Amino acid sequence: MADAEKRGEMPYRTLGRTGEKVSAIGIGGWHLGLPKVDEKLALRIVRDAIDRGINFMDNCWDYNEGLSELRMGKALRDGYRQKAFLMTKIDGRTKKEATRQLEHSLERLQTDCIDLVQHHEILRYEDPDRIFGEDGAHAALLEAQKAGKLRYIGFTGHKDPRIHLYMLEVARENGFTFDAVQLPLNLMDAHFRSFSKLVLPELVKDGIGVLAMKTLANGSILQSKTVTPIECLHYALHLPTSVVITGVDSLAILDQAFEAARTFKPFSDAELQALLARTREAALRGKYEPFKTSSIYDGTASNPKWLGEEPPELQALMMQD
Repeated sequence: MADAEKRGEMPYRTLGRTGEKVSAIGIGGWHLGLPKVDEKLALRIVRDAIDRGINFMDNCWDYNEGLSELRMGKALRDGYRQKAFLMTKIDGRTKKEATRQLEHSLERLQTDCIDLVQHHEILRYEDPDRIFGEDGAHAALLEAQKAGKLRYIGFTGHKDPRIHLYMLEVARENGFTFDAVQLPLNLMDAHFRSFSKLVLPELVKDGIGVLAMKTLANGSILQSKTVTPIECLHYALHLPTSVVITGVDSLAILDQAFEAARTFKPFSDAELQALLARTREAALRGKYEPFKTSSIYDGTASNPKWLGEEPPELQALMMQD
C-alpha cells in the first residue's frame, strides 16, 4: 500500500495506470438486489459506505435481473454519483448485444457516463476471440468510450487463470491494454488453479488495475473453518490490489469491511506463510471455490442468449456441414 492515502476511515489506492484514486475496499453489487436485502437497506448500505469513505461501486447488467443496477442508480442520486467511482459489467460478446446492455445499464444507473465497464465472465477460450472479432463487443465499448459513455475498460472472470492470460494475449494482439481486470484472489486460490500466481504478476507488470473478488467466495471459504473474514480481507489487501470488492448485505458486514481496512497491516513473511499453511489442505481440490469447479456461478452458461448471436459467417459454415 505504498501509494495509499486515507480519507475518513478508508485507505485509497491507485487504479493501475489510470491514476484514479479508489477505495481499498469496494461494494459488491450482487448482494444489493438479493431478496433478503430490501431497497431501503440497499440504498443505506451504498450511501453509508460513501459517507464513510468507500467510493468504488461494483455492479453488473445481469445482477438480479437488473435490480442491483436500479438500486445503485437510486442510491447515487442527491449528489452521491459525484462521490463514487462506478463500475458495471456487460455480458454481450457481439457489438449489437454489448451496446444494448450498456444502454440498459446507463439508464438503470441514472448516469450519462460509467467510470469502468467490464466484459463479464470471461470463462471460455472462445470469449476473447468473439469480443475482439469483427463486430465484437470490444468495438461497442470503444465507440461508447469515444462518445463519453464510459471512461475505462476491463474484464472479469472466475474460472481459470489461463483464460485470463489468453484474454490479455488477444488484447495485446489487437493493440489494446485493459485498464482493469477483476479476478478471484483469496486464501484458497493461492493453492488451486491460482490467479494470484499466474495472472496477478502480469497485471502488475502492465500497470493494469487489480480488482479482487471472491475474497470470501460468498462465505464458502469460512465453511472450511480455517480462517476468519478479517483474515480473508487482509490477505486480499496484502496483495498488489487496487480494490478488494466485498459483498455487503447488512450494516454489520459493512462495518466488517471498514474494520478490515482500519486494522490492515502488510503481513510479514512468517505471518503470510502461516495463513497459507492453514488453508493449504482445504484448498487443494477447489472444494471451497465452487466458481472454479462447477457452473453454479456461471450466469452466461445458464443464459447463453446474453452473449448474443454467433457471427453470421460461422452460422453459414455450420449450414454447409
